[in-house]
Amino acid sequence: MSTTPATARKKVTVHTLRAKKERSEPITMLTAYDYPTALAVDRAGTDVILVGDTLGMVVLGYRDTLAVTMDDMLHHCRAVSRGAERRHLVGDMPFMSYRVSKSETLRNAGRLLQEGRMDAVKLEGGREVATAVEAIVAAGIPVMGHLGLTPQSVNRLGGWKAQGKSAEAARRLLEDALVLENAGCYAIVLEAIPDRVAALVTERLKIPTIGTGAGARCDGQVLVTHDMLGLFDDFTPRFVKRYAELHAQMTRAFRDYVADVTAHRFPAAEHAYAIKEEEFEALLESLKDESVPSGA
Repeated sequence: MSTTPATARKKVTVHTLRAKKERSEPITMLTAYDYPTALAVDRAGTDVILVGDTLGMVVLGYRDTLAVTMDDMLHHCRAVSRGAERRHLVGDMPFMSYRVSKSETLRNAGRLLQEGRMDAVKLEGGREVATAVEAIVAAGIPVMGHLGLTPQSVNRLGGWKAQGKSAEAARRLLEDALVLENAGCYAIVLEAIPDRVAALVTERLKIPTIGTGAGARCDGQVLVTHDMLGLFDDFTPRFVKRYAELHAQMTRAFRDYVADVTAHRFPAAEHAYAIKEEEFEALLESLKDESVPSGA
């Protein structure tokens, strides 16, 4: 008999997340980029799965997220959607997919739902993307916002730096959050901002905030799965808690495999398929009268 709570078996929706904020119940969110990871995150009971454009760095090996394309996003969104039917699925709109024109913005957002099988889209920016948010929401597509350290703007921000650390910057961030809420966002990710600023934003908004490097007083938390599992070791943000060191374990396993094959310890008898003795004898007997090519 399954021990999974009945609530965990229901599809998580935007209404689920709003209700969690109203009840002061923390929202949990993790990234996934493939089918097996999505299965695991789904079974763990996480509320939201983000197919983030961080896949460019942790999966595809890009230097940053700017090289990620719509085709990249759709490929990974489809894989995740097959493994996580009960979670609320959010797909990132990649760089320049929502800043060129209204028609292009709507087309790309629609593709993430229609082709990628996502439930919502996420885009980065404040007041400068309000018009895009309004257009997408008007088309019936839920939009999650993203403020603070926005990786697609890393060149403008001058690197991977915490944001909202001055009174002026913090006030602008709060104003941007209110603009996004008014434009129709149903939730906002707050990345790498001071915890008290994030708490203030959370208090002022009716919609949920989901923090990553934004302290404990957001309505929810999100981490990049590869960071929290220790699968991506190029660098780790200071706000990440490591729950495993899988990259090191994988390396050890691969080295053990190489050593076993080199030393003829693998494969062993238990890894081989057998043929009945009489069948093998019949094979050898048949070869006596035939000329069988010896191969290359």
